[in-house]
Amino acid sequence: MSDKKSKGSKEDKKKSSAKEETKNTEKKMEGKKKDKINRYEEEHFIDSSKPVWNYSRFQGDDIANFQNGTNYRLFELFGSHEMEVLDTPGFYFAVWAPNASFISVIGNFNDWNKESHPLYVRLDKSGIWEGFIPHFKKGEVYKYHIHGYKGRHLDKGDPFAIFWEKRPLTASITWNLDYEWRDKEWMRKRHKHNSLEAPWSVYEVHLASWMRPNKHDEESYNTYQVIKEKLVPYVKEMGFTHVEFMPVMEHPFDGSWGYQCCGYFAATSRFGDPQGFMDLVDALHEEGIGVILDWVPSHFPYDAHGLFMFDGTHTYEYADMRKGFHPDWNSYIFNYKRGEVKSFLISSAKFWIEKFHADGLRVDAVSSMLKLNYSRKHGQWEPNEFGGDGNLEAIAFIKDLNETLYRDYPDIQTIAEEATDWPGVSKPTWQGGLGFGMKWMMGWMHDSLDYFKIDPIFRQFHQDKFGFSMMYYYDENFMLPYSHDEVVHGKSPMLYKMPGDDWQKFANLRLLYTYMFTHPGGKLLFMGDEFGQSSEWNYKSELDWHLLEFDSHNLLRICVKDLNYLLRNEPALYQNQFNIYGFEWTDLNHRSESVIAYRRKGKKTKDDVVIVLNLTPVVRNDWKLYLEGKESWTEIFNSDSKNYWGTGNTYNPEIPCTLVDKKEKRFELNLHLPPLGAIILK
Repeated sequence: MSDKKSKGSKEDKKKSSAKEETKNTEKKMEGKKKDKINRYEEEHFIDSSKPVWNYSRFQGDDIANFQNGTNYRLFELFGSHEMEVLDTPGFYFAVWAPNASFISVIGNFNDWNKESHPLYVRLDKSGIWEGFIPHFKKGEVYKYHIHGYKGRHLDKGDPFAIFWEKRPLTASITWNLDYEWRDKEWMRKRHKHNSLEAPWSVYEVHLASWMRPNKHDEESYNTYQVIKEKLVPYVKEMGFTHVEFMPVMEHPFDGSWGYQCCGYFAATSRFGDPQGFMDLVDALHEEGIGVILDWVPSHFPYDAHGLFMFDGTHTYEYADMRKGFHPDWNSYIFNYKRGEVKSFLISSAKFWIEKFHADGLRVDAVSSMLKLNYSRKHGQWEPNEFGGDGNLEAIAFIKDLNETLYRDYPDIQTIAEEATDWPGVSKPTWQGGLGFGMKWMMGWMHDSLDYFKIDPIFRQFHQDKFGFSMMYYYDENFMLPYSHDEVVHGKSPMLYKMPGDDWQKFANLRLLYTYMFTHPGGKLLFMGDEFGQSSEWNYKSELDWHLLEFDSHNLLRICVKDLNYLLRNEPALYQNQFNIYGFEWTDLNHRSESVIAYRRKGKKTKDDVVIVLNLTPVVRNDWKLYLEGKESWTEIFNSDSKNYWGTGNTYNPEIPCTLVDKKEKRFELNLHLPPLGAIILK
């Protein structure tokens, strides 16, 4: 027994000694940690007894690049960021307000106390206010209380917030963008999907009104999850290659359709949180569908919580209202001359591509940015330093924007909504262009609609309008748009732009869409156009989905679906869509009959297709077409098919071909042309 006690006593002593040594080690480590924290506090001027710590994320040349307009990753510096300082969790805040004399963070966390949590102004005269608030939680609402120029007191949302309250509430929300992406395969291959030699068929969508939980309640919104479950399989079935979302960036007024934006780094909270939108993009990518985002760097609204007069002065907008105010939209124009504003905007563009995996940006209202006299009368604008009407600062900004995006993300596209004859919009900047990948072909859109509105009897007198697009087509990389703008404000839906009775309206629309899908260039169709929406688009409601109960509408949808798959499966329709080798007029000599034929050419002759449009309701039997090269042709599409609510009476099961010029390998084809119909031959 005594031996056992003695042995146990030694073991106890060893354990006691080990515990004491561990305690001493922990004390030493704690002391070192405290010394380290104390040194860090001293070096960084942090007083951890205060509610806001004087802490900064800015390093090196961050400030200089911001001021010079070359810091394009501001979303990593400004706004609110969840992090730890001195081993303490919380949120760091940074905001630019160069004419402020005091800024504090206010919110529910401090009962909106305007004095309790002041930020620190940097001593480098950058106008940046910043600070770290310990134990600040994710999901807290906040604003910046600003003492601005001439004593103005303002409560502003965070220009770099990644999440906002659902309107009509206007506070920003602390959040993060943690998300596990599933689209690695898409990202690896998207250079092929987004190439200018790939098919482009874009479905333009307004998320709120595509479909609602209650079509009669404009306050009802589907969540991003529900939108994903309904929209993604629909777009996949229809065969569109891309969707384009009208602005998802946070905006205060539904009636602006998103084009009056206040949150340039936040997906709208109408449908959920940022991760919900990421999941929607992810799901589209998983199904092989690209995502284009409308982006508005041209103007912003005057809402009190937004960018306008941010620190009591014209911080983000031009101070001269001849340049700073937009008369068309009652909004304000960014000051492109200011380096900080340029850094802000290009950072926003990069943010959506990098953080949300966008495949491209459709840049809104480019014309209004380029022209100093846009929507202004004589005396309401001032020429530039060379006496011209171009906004030199905006032009430089646009070029830098495109150069930066294509340098950092060469597998995306930028698309300009530009409606003037400004040269080289989609030409590289090194060739003197603006550097966009594509430009909306507004002239083609107007000319084609004007032509199809004409009674078919009189179309023979307007063939020049129909074929005019190819006279200037090669000036740009064009996308053919039938967008939301064409079906609002009394312009009528696409179906009712067409002349004739119901059968003729649908036949004309199928004919128009066939022309669109076989014309060179990318294609864009607004939601509802694919099934013949019978009323103008109403952002407060939803599409008239009940129309799909009728064969006329549902079979029009099937026609568009088949055109989408035809586009994707026929290389001749996309491989040379932006060069002179992809198109050839075959027959423009039957003006009195209003029959037109043209050839789309791929990289291989065997892929060529020929399109014949009969633009009147007269059936043309035994119509002669002369083609070179091939002696055998097959009809692969007929817009008058019964599958599309056509008559199905006129088609070409076999096409007699007769050699008429052996030397030129020229053949005569004997065709039957359906009324108000298009046929495609291969």
